[in-house]
Amino acid sequence: MPNWSLHSLVAICALAAIYSERQLLSLYGVTWEGRVGVVWGGATASPPRKGELAMFKMKNLLVAVVIGTATSVTLVHAEILIAVAGPITGERAWRGEQLRQGAVMAVSDINAAGGVLGERVKLIVADDACDPEQAVVAAQKLVADGVVFVDGHNCSSSSIPASKVYEKAGIIQISPASTNPKFTDEGGANVFRTCGRDDQQGIVAGNYLADQWAEKKIAILHDSETYGQGLADMTRRQLHRRGVTETLYGTYEAGTVDYSGLISELKAEAIDVLYVGGYPSDAALMIREARDIDYDLQLVSGDAMTTEEFWLATGPAGEGSLFTFGPDPRQNPEAAKVVEQFRAKNFEPSGYTLNSYGAVQAWAQAVEMAGTLDLDAVITSLRNNQFSTVLGNIRFDKKGDVTAPAYVWYKWTEGKYVLAK
Repeated sequence: MPNWSLHSLVAICALAAIYSERQLLSLYGVTWEGRVGVVWGGATASPPRKGELAMFKMKNLLVAVVIGTATSVTLVHAEILIAVAGPITGERAWRGEQLRQGAVMAVSDINAAGGVLGERVKLIVADDACDPEQAVVAAQKLVADGVVFVDGHNCSSSSIPASKVYEKAGIIQISPASTNPKFTDEGGANVFRTCGRDDQQGIVAGNYLADQWAEKKIAILHDSETYGQGLADMTRRQLHRRGVTETLYGTYEAGTVDYSGLISELKAEAIDVLYVGGYPSDAALMIREARDIDYDLQLVSGDAMTTEEFWLATGPAGEGSLFTFGPDPRQNPEAAKVVEQFRAKNFEPSGYTLNSYGAVQAWAQAVEMAGTLDLDAVITSLRNNQFSTVLGNIRFDKKGDVTAPAYVWYKWTEGKYVLAK
């Protein structure tokens, strides 16, 4: 409980002389329904009866002097509740940690600069384990908690069902990592994202496969999940547009601990290139098992490969693996200071870390520009303004998609991913 100076107490009570009865009672007690209250000495006192109000006002200054020498005043500050949601636990926790780290740093920096609309921002972390049902439960809990904005979710299979909960409750949602087109195509006006879309990513991937390996045998596999299947199908569609047909198209079961049978099948078919629509834990195991049998298979995948999890699982077997991702935000001049802050805390802000940070920045700036937390006003602000973020200067289109540069190619080499040349 902070100790207030006598000067501060005098100032508070002097202001009380011009307050209305309701305002004065709000200073006198803690039961007022507003967002700010003052507790005198940590005790609950009965408010003055209406006939005593004038006498109470006249005595305010004297009371302040007495109280100032004997007790303290606690000011209950208003807070704006927001959340970050993603796979904090489970096999995709690497991605959730990127989102969490980005949101935590963004909130810390925003509060250090004065908060949003003069109020501090409080962050709640929600775990969905990249499970659709758990995502809905997590979203419902955040609604009950009273959040006004959600930075998340990560997996498209979580973001899409959770978005329906947020739309109904009137909560802004900006996903840093959900790339399935349905997220914004079928989402409400409250839905946005700071990452690209799989129909954009699939065009880039399909063109690259056609340009590099039109005469080779290509296999396209996916995990049957919203993200993986969507990305694989978009890539396949563009490959066909280029007049190239894959040798194999099929599915695999995510989370399998042994893909040796699958890899043997690919080798028997003399597959040269494997495109995986799915997550790095599975792709890593596939390429490692290929190397174990001296199979020179080229692995190609999507943006989910931007986690250290991949290399930790593959080791040198992952050398040369290719994937698509947006231009690395760590290279942006606008992100330099924030990147240094992360590295000073021994955390490398790779993958979608800065997309998460940028999502919080965009929301905070939109609220400031709107001058209110009102849902419609903030949505209008998000759709009509440009935001200065670690991702650069960004805008959102009418669907809520970020207008950002196209996908580019990266490769894993010596334990890190770099631009592919």
